[in-house]
Amino acid sequence: MEKLEALHQNNKMNARLRKNSIWKSIFFLSTLFGLVVLAILIIRVLIQGLEWIDLEFITSRLSTQADKAGIMGAILGTLWVMVVVIPVTLIIGVGSAIYLELYSKKGKIQSFIETNIANLAGVPSIVYGLLGLTAFVRLMDLGNVVLAGGLTLALLVLPILIVSAQEALRAVPGHLSEASYGMGATKWQTIRKIILPAALPSILTGSILALSRAIGETAPLTVLGIPALLIPFPQGLLDTFTALPMQIYYWTLDSSLVAEYANLAAATIVILLLILFILNSIAIIIRNKYHQRN
Repeated sequence: MEKLEALHQNNKMNARLRKNSIWKSIFFLSTLFGLVVLAILIIRVLIQGLEWIDLEFITSRLSTQADKAGIMGAILGTLWVMVVVIPVTLIIGVGSAIYLELYSKKGKIQSFIETNIANLAGVPSIVYGLLGLTAFVRLMDLGNVVLAGGLTLALLVLPILIVSAQEALRAVPGHLSEASYGMGATKWQTIRKIILPAALPSILTGSILALSRAIGETAPLTVLGIPALLIPFPQGLLDTFTALPMQIYYWTLDSSLVAEYANLAAATIVILLLILFILNSIAIIIRNKYHQRN
């Protein structure tokens, strides 16, 4: 009887191991498929776009002639938009997370607010474009300028940053704040000196993901009516602008008429990825510096 029970247990263990092996293989193949597709896309873009990238392409203005077109205006527009998005997102996002996690009373109202913030993170980006069109372009009468585009993209990524910042604040060990209170520190002193520095590396990680999404969004800018025409270089927050994602979008559409525009779009994608890599690298360096300090 004991031998039969042991055999039965052994068979169950072997079955579990086989299931584990099968699911492990499925997950590995899924990951491998995604990486292969991503590698193919990147290689295709590099092959198609690298030969079109030179100093003239980066520093020139937009042009209706493919061999003379440049993207300096789109680069400046993208950087100006991030000048709006970064401070608005960080200040409002982190501030909201601090209030919800450390100040507001736990209850149905807070649960309702947090549930809706989490739901907003999954709303299609074009809906935020419609919101920005209504609130900033029409009600505030800003027009399709840098400030309107930056505020719209900030609204888009705010829910992502708020949720990630809340998780970072929850991950801070409770005994750190208790020790601070025990030494006579006020709540704000504890937050500023203890909790925020401990949570900052994780907050910056969430910020990197949120800002990476903002810099590559096209749909909200399309709804705002952001042009991809021969416009002057933007020099302030109230200037009309275009952005790299918009330029990629329009050149991709125009490639059906002029084949060279597909190469220009690929070259612009490479430049956008390079800018994204530089900005993310700076954020990662800052995050690692704070992490080592803590």
